[in-house]
Amino acid sequence: MDAQQKLKALLNQLNTVIVGKPAQVQDCVACLLAGGHLLIEDVPGVGKTTLAHALARAFGLQFSRVQFTADLMPSDLSGVSIYERGKEHFVFHPGPIFAQVLLADEINRASPKTQSALLEAMEEKQVTVEGETRALPSPFFVIATQNPHDQLGTFALPESQLDRFLMRISLGYPDRAAERELLNGRDRRDMLDRLESTLSAVELQALQEMVLNVHAAGPLLDYVQELIAATRSGRWFLQGLSPRAGISVVRAAKAQALLSGRDYVAPDDVQAILPQTVAHRLIPVSDAGRGPVEQVRAMVEAVPLP
Repeated sequence: MDAQQKLKALLNQLNTVIVGKPAQVQDCVACLLAGGHLLIEDVPGVGKTTLAHALARAFGLQFSRVQFTADLMPSDLSGVSIYERGKEHFVFHPGPIFAQVLLADEINRASPKTQSALLEAMEEKQVTVEGETRALPSPFFVIATQNPHDQLGTFALPESQLDRFLMRISLGYPDRAAERELLNGRDRRDMLDRLESTLSAVELQALQEMVLNVHAAGPLLDYVQELIAATRSGRWFLQGLSPRAGISVVRAAKAQALLSGRDYVAPDDVQAILPQTVAHRLIPVSDAGRGPVEQVRAMVEAVPLP
C-alpha cells in the first residue's frame, strides 16, 4: 500500500468515528503530518475528546490523557522523584507527558502556571524536572481541547502558548443527517475501543519526511509573503504574524498538498489551511466587526493570487 492509499485509509477510518466533519478531520491529519501540535476549541459534547483519541489510535501512537483542572500542578504532568528506601536513592517516576501523544483535555481549565509547564515540552520536545533535562518520546504531539473562554472556570491561554499550536480548529454542531447517524449508531467510545491503527510510528515519520520534500515554488512563497505582509499592514489586525508563524503556514500547506495527492504546494493549499493556522495568533482591528477566522478569510479575498 503506497502513501496515498494509507492516507486515504486513515481519513476513511477517522470519518467513521467523527461523522460529518471530513474537512476538520483532514485539517487534524495535516497538522500531525506537519509535525505540529493541535488545539481543538468548541463547546462540550461535540466530539473534541473523541477526535483526539481517534487520531492517536489511528496513527498508532502511545498516548496518555490528562484532564486539566484548576488544581493540576506542573509536576502532575512531568513527574516527580520519590525516595525509595530499598534503593537508598531518589527514583524518577515519569508523568503522563512522557507519551507520543498527550491529550490535554480542557487545557484552559488549568491555571496559567500549569499551562506554561507545557511550553518547554511543546517547543523543545524535552522537560526539565528538578534541574535535570529529560527528552520526550519521538514523535511527540500535544492534542489539546479547550472550551470557549466565556465558560465558567476557564483561563485564556497566553499568546506564547497559543503560538506553539500549529493549528486551532472548531468542530461545531453536526448537520441533521450526521446527528441522526449519531443518534442511531453505536456509542463512539465503543467504536474507539475497536479502532485499529492504520499507521505505525515509523510510517508516520516517513510521511513527515515526504511532507518536508513537497515542493514550494518561488511564486508560491511570494504569495505566502504577501499574506504575511497583509497581516502586518495594520489594516486587518492589531499585530502581524511572526516569521515562525510564516514557517508554520508553509509546513501546513505542504501537508495539505500531500493529502491532496500532489508533490507541490498550490495556492489552494495555502488558502485551505490559512484560517486554522493563523487565526489563533491574530487579533482583528477594533472596527472589523468580525472574528479572527472571518477576518483572515476577508484578507485572503483582498490579496491577489500569484
